[in-house]
Amino acid sequence: MDTGRIKTLFELFCGEECSAQHEPIIELAMLEVEKMLHENADANDIRLNYLCAAMANLRYYQALTASDRSTFTYGGKMLEDKEKKILHFAEGLLKGYFRLCSDLIKGDEFIFIGVT
Repeated sequence: MDTGRIKTLFELFCGEECSAQHEPIIELAMLEVEKMLHENADANDIRLNYLCAAMANLRYYQALTASDRSTFTYGGKMLEDKEKKILHFAEGLLKGYFRLCSDLIKGDEFIFIGVT
Protein backbone atom coordinates (compact mmCIF):
# COMPACT_ATOMS: atom_id res chain seq x y z
CA MET A 1 0.00 0.00 0.00
CA ASP A 2 1.23 3.45 -0.91
CA THR A 3 0.70 6.03 1.86
CA GLY A 4 1.13 8.97 -0.50
CA ARG A 5 -1.47 7.66 -2.91
CA ILE A 6 -3.86 6.84 -0.06
CA LYS A 7 -3.58 10.42 1.21
CA THR A 8 -4.30 11.76 -2.27
CA LEU A 9 -7.35 9.52 -2.61
CA PHE A 10 -8.53 10.48 0.89
CA GLU A 11 -8.38 14.14 -0.14
CA LEU A 12 -10.44 13.31 -3.21
CA PHE A 13 -13.06 11.43 -1.18
CA CYS A 14 -13.44 13.86 1.72
CA GLY A 15 -12.85 17.10 -0.18
CA GLU A 16 -10.31 18.43 2.33
CA GLU A 17 -6.57 18.76 2.19
CA CYS A 18 -4.86 16.01 4.19
CA SER A 19 -3.29 17.41 7.35
CA ALA A 20 -1.71 16.11 10.54
CA GLN A 21 -5.15 15.55 12.09
CA HIS A 22 -6.00 13.08 9.32
CA GLU A 23 -2.82 11.01 9.54
CA PRO A 24 -3.85 8.84 12.52
CA ILE A 25 -7.14 8.01 10.80
CA ILE A 26 -5.31 7.03 7.62
CA GLU A 27 -2.81 4.91 9.58
CA LEU A 28 -5.65 3.16 11.41
CA ALA A 29 -7.41 2.44 8.11
CA MET A 30 -4.22 0.95 6.71
CA LEU A 31 -3.88 -1.31 9.75
CA GLU A 32 -7.51 -2.40 9.45
CA VAL A 33 -7.05 -3.31 5.81
CA GLU A 34 -3.77 -5.14 6.50
CA LYS A 35 -5.55 -7.34 9.06
CA MET A 36 -8.23 -8.23 6.51
CA LEU A 37 -5.82 -9.43 3.82
CA HIS A 38 -5.47 -13.07 2.84
CA GLU A 39 -2.07 -14.49 3.63
CA ASN A 40 -1.22 -14.78 -0.07
CA ALA A 41 -2.71 -11.41 -1.09
CA ASP A 42 -0.48 -8.85 -2.77
CA ALA A 43 -0.24 -5.93 -0.32
CA ASN A 44 0.90 -3.70 -3.19
CA ASP A 45 -2.28 -4.17 -5.23
CA ILE A 46 -3.46 -0.71 -6.26
CA ARG A 47 -7.06 -1.48 -5.27
CA LEU A 48 -6.02 -1.58 -1.61
CA ASN A 49 -5.07 2.09 -1.78
CA TYR A 50 -8.65 2.92 -2.70
CA LEU A 51 -10.01 0.65 0.02
CA CYS A 52 -7.79 2.30 2.66
CA ALA A 53 -8.77 5.79 1.54
CA ALA A 54 -12.47 4.88 1.62
CA MET A 55 -12.04 3.34 5.08
CA ALA A 56 -10.26 6.46 6.34
CA ASN A 57 -12.96 8.65 4.78
CA LEU A 58 -15.70 6.77 6.64
CA ARG A 59 -13.80 6.79 9.94
CA TYR A 60 -13.18 10.53 9.56
CA TYR A 61 -16.87 11.31 9.05
CA GLN A 62 -17.85 8.97 11.87
CA ALA A 63 -15.56 10.93 14.17
CA LEU A 64 -17.01 14.23 13.00
CA THR A 65 -20.60 13.14 13.50
CA ALA A 66 -19.88 11.52 16.86
CA SER A 67 -19.76 14.93 18.45
CA ASP A 68 -23.10 16.67 19.04
CA ARG A 69 -23.74 18.42 15.76
CA SER A 70 -27.42 19.04 16.06
CA THR A 71 -29.56 21.90 14.85
CA PHE A 72 -31.73 23.84 17.20
CA THR A 73 -35.18 24.63 15.85
CA TYR A 74 -38.27 26.27 17.26
CA GLY A 75 -39.65 22.90 18.33
CA GLY A 76 -36.44 21.54 19.82
CA LYS A 77 -33.29 20.00 18.44
CA MET A 78 -32.79 17.54 15.61
CA LEU A 79 -29.90 15.92 13.79
CA GLU A 80 -28.91 17.49 10.53
CA ASP A 81 -29.94 15.48 7.49
CA LYS A 82 -26.74 16.47 5.68
CA GLU A 83 -24.57 14.51 8.13
CA LYS A 84 -26.67 11.38 7.70
CA LYS A 85 -26.30 11.65 3.93
CA ILE A 86 -22.53 12.10 4.14
CA LEU A 87 -22.19 8.98 6.30
CA HIS A 88 -24.51 7.06 3.99
CA PHE A 89 -22.41 7.92 0.93
CA ALA A 90 -19.14 7.19 2.76
CA GLU A 91 -20.50 3.75 3.73
CA GLY A 92 -21.59 3.11 0.15
CA LEU A 93 -18.17 4.07 -1.19
CA LEU A 94 -16.48 1.72 1.27
CA LYS A 95 -18.81 -1.15 0.42
CA GLY A 96 -18.01 -0.68 -3.25
CA TYR A 97 -14.29 -0.95 -2.59
CA PHE A 98 -14.83 -3.99 -0.38
CA ARG A 99 -16.53 -5.66 -3.36
CA LEU A 100 -13.70 -4.57 -5.64
CA CYS A 101 -11.13 -6.10 -3.28
CA SER A 102 -13.14 -9.20 -2.39
CA ASP A 103 -10.47 -11.54 -3.80
CA LEU A 104 -7.81 -9.94 -1.58
CA ILE A 105 -9.59 -9.85 1.77
CA LYS A 106 -10.98 -12.45 4.10
CA GLY A 107 -14.72 -12.76 3.67
CA ASP A 108 -16.16 -14.17 6.85
CA GLU A 109 -13.53 -13.34 9.42
CA PHE A 110 -14.28 -9.66 10.02
CA ILE A 111 -17.30 -7.68 11.03
CA PHE A 112 -18.37 -4.95 8.67
CA ILE A 113 -19.55 -1.52 9.75
CA GLY A 114 -23.02 -1.12 11.21
CA VAL A 115 -25.63 0.29 8.90
CA THR A 116 -27.82 3.01 10.33
